Amino acid sequence: MAIRVMLVDDQVLLRTGFRMVLAAQPDMEVVAEAGDGVEALQVLRSTAVDVVLMDVRMPKLDGVETTARICVDPDAPKVLILTTFDLDEYAFSALKAGASGFMLKDVPPGELLAAIRSVHSGDAVVAPSTTRRLLDRFAPMLPATGQEPRHKELQRLTGREREVMVLVAQGMSNGEIAARLVLSEATVKTHVGRILTKLNLRDRVQVVVLAYETGLVRAGGGGG
Repeated sequence: MAIRVMLVDDQVLLRTGFRMVLAAQPDMEVVAEAGDGVEALQVLRSTAVDVVLMDVRMPKLDGVETTARICVDPDAPKVLILTTFDLDEYAFSALKAGASGFMLKDVPPGELLAAIRSVHSGDAVVAPSTTRRLLDRFAPMLPATGQEPRHKELQRLTGREREVMVLVAQGMSNGEIAARLVLSEATVKTHVGRILTKLNLRDRVQVVVLAYETGLVRAGGGGG
């Protein structure tokens, strides 16, 4: 079944360009479009979508708040943020709100398509090095209060799961983690799945955000 994609951007020309790229893919289908967050939420009530390509800076309702409202539903589509700026506080807020990753709007088509497939599968952080640099920059802005409950969540993990979580937060793929820990890739995938389940997280990007929030990984990428 084709990946059902929704385009949310207030620039019609950008939506047209993305639609042309996606339409050429046998495994993707653009099933909906919207010019702002309010329209996007209305469309999602009646349209089945797997992945939302979401602009962050839009009129009426921006991409951050729209993402937060979408991600309240555990069965919501995955959200991939599109931003003009590499280190964008809006993109950081969107990751915190539940987005599965972010890409620059001028990304090469092949990278965008790979990102959509990755987000849909939930197997990989989108642009991990960029996501990590974004978090490195904005992690000091994370509130100092209210972190203790999140620290306690980490106690649910085994030692190996914490080790895997640190490497995920450092931007490593399952294959890279497997090589580092001398495990099979299937075993790493199992560990990642257990981490998501135990910590009630949607995907690997939320693992990264939580690792920074709790200090498990420090700004700069080192383990805590």
